[in-house]
Amino acid sequence: MDIPLLNLSSLLNSRLVDRAGEKIGRVDDLIVRLADRGYPPITGLKARIGGREVFVPAERVAEVEPGAVRLRGEQVDLGRFERREGEVLLRHDLLGRRLINVVGARLVRADDLVLGKVEEWWRVVGVDTSFRSLFRRLLPRALRRRGKVRPFLDWESVEPFVGHVPTARLRMAFGRLSGLHPAQLADLVEAASHEEGGEIIDAVGGDPELEADVFEELNPEHQVEFLHERSDAEAAEVLAAMEADDAADLIGALDQERREPLLKLLPWQQQRKIRTLLGFNPATAGGLMSPDFLELADTATVARALDELRRTELPEETVTTLIVLDGDRRLRGVVSPVMLLKQDPAATLSEVVSPPPLTLEPDDDLSDIAVEMADYDLTVAPVVDADSRVLGIVTVDDLLELMIPDDWRRRLSALRNE
Repeated sequence: MDIPLLNLSSLLNSRLVDRAGEKIGRVDDLIVRLADRGYPPITGLKARIGGREVFVPAERVAEVEPGAVRLRGEQVDLGRFERREGEVLLRHDLLGRRLINVVGARLVRADDLVLGKVEEWWRVVGVDTSFRSLFRRLLPRALRRRGKVRPFLDWESVEPFVGHVPTARLRMAFGRLSGLHPAQLADLVEAASHEEGGEIIDAVGGDPELEADVFEELNPEHQVEFLHERSDAEAAEVLAAMEADDAADLIGALDQERREPLLKLLPWQQQRKIRTLLGFNPATAGGLMSPDFLELADTATVARALDELRRTELPEETVTTLIVLDGDRRLRGVVSPVMLLKQDPAATLSEVVSPPPLTLEPDDDLSDIAVEMADYDLTVAPVVDADSRVLGIVTVDDLLELMIPDDWRRRLSALRNE
């Protein structure tokens, strides 16, 4: 950034001098008003003069340099400082606090803030997260080096938590977080404090589907933690937007007395699927399977199957294999979208279907499922009952999610947020 730069730490506790260069007080903090975009300008100083905390508006500041802030004019208003609506104190509210690096999808600590002179005035342009910046800030002023500002994160790539700046904005900008993958948002929630995690979830709450996706990616402890704080009606809204198998896992982790009231608030189709899943042991194919999959009659044409693929709202991982049923709704076979693209659009699925290389029973153990799906290189395996009717499908991503040890997840999440 080819503009004059200063570290906030080089200004804190610096001398406040008059036009003649005589010391009249010390700089205690710098004040900004945050906006959704752009570099927020310094709107004033909080200074200490003669034992009083006073506000110095930006237009009274003539010059800013490390160790000293020079004022213009002859007089200083000694009225006591009072924070006004929308004002953020850089030292008090942000310095040493954690922020979200939206670009890197991780939490960072603002060990120092970087100010830049943009359009003839000083603005917050970046965040210094280096250990050296923290060390420099803790040193006595006389021992601090006034060297070149070190590389820093651009301010527009970070998002502060509202809890740190309670009067700044009603909520974090949804648009800045909605571009992240739900798994990235879940990692941020799990790495944050409870209050910070709640703010992230609230920020994406404007999109019920994204909020549900984030809940699906959270570990069970955090799912229960954040659902516990919601009313039954609010919790049911989240569960209704989740995939049935994920919603069943979450309801199964709740206290027994809360499960039935929540189930009764769900749409009847979702409720029926979840009750079915809750009837199976979670460590079996029945407990792991998703009841939502793309099924087609063997009399349907390839063109019809491709059209169904285009229109389905099911997750991509569940439609890598299409389930084909016969006239009695028993499993006839499976076919992949790639295979459909290679066939005559007028051909029927009975002509292109293949026998499933593997079918699972509801009571099959997870470890056996993992071995068999690996042996056959499968991403999807149907679960059938004794009459060969399809109850659901097991996808490899759900299988991996359940089999990865929790301590591996915590380790990976910690690495992402270092």
